[in-house]
Amino acid sequence: MKSSPIDTVIFDLGGVLIDWNPRHLFRKLFDEADEMEYFLESVCTGDWNEQQDAGRPFAEAVAEKVAEHPKYEPQIRAFFDRWAEMLGGPIEGTVSILEEIHQAQQFRLLALTNWSHETWPIAWERYGFLRHFEDILVSGREQLKKPDPRIYHLLLERNAIKPDQALFIDDSHRNVKAARGEGIHSIHFTNPTALRTTLRHFEVIR
Repeated sequence: MKSSPIDTVIFDLGGVLIDWNPRHLFRKLFDEADEMEYFLESVCTGDWNEQQDAGRPFAEAVAEKVAEHPKYEPQIRAFFDRWAEMLGGPIEGTVSILEEIHQAQQFRLLALTNWSHETWPIAWERYGFLRHFEDILVSGREQLKKPDPRIYHLLLERNAIKPDQALFIDDSHRNVKAARGEGIHSIHFTNPTALRTTLRHFEVIR
């Protein structure tokens, strides 16, 4: 019998269970690393990509960027057309933890991810472990993204979860802080080994 008040574990996906990094693609498209970094910091930026995570269509986003930066039209178009090449693979240590929790059948498993609804089907087909989740809230489908408090409320309400009985894992300090602000126990993910140690503290795994 577990003594922990936690009954639900909520995983972020990108950077926690899935190695998503645009550099996996753009190293193929730029000869110079400095120019690739300029492109990712000043053209197809993280903030720009997050607009698609919040539901903006890629067609609209790409057209806007091509108009602003015609020099980089091929690379901008590749951001969507070759998006699958940004997926490096599963983060095996975290997937092993997920498998342990799933097999123990003591905790509900949910996922909360900032992800475009247009590219989500690629990940869903590629990673079988996603089927372990009872529910996956994809920001692009809801047109809400972390750290907006409403997306946490939506996940909790949709699954009848009490915030103080949930444990959230995310690699973003901003998202973890927002979840804590809503009363959800939260872990800032850095690596699978550290996560395993913290989950033992919460009595989620042995």
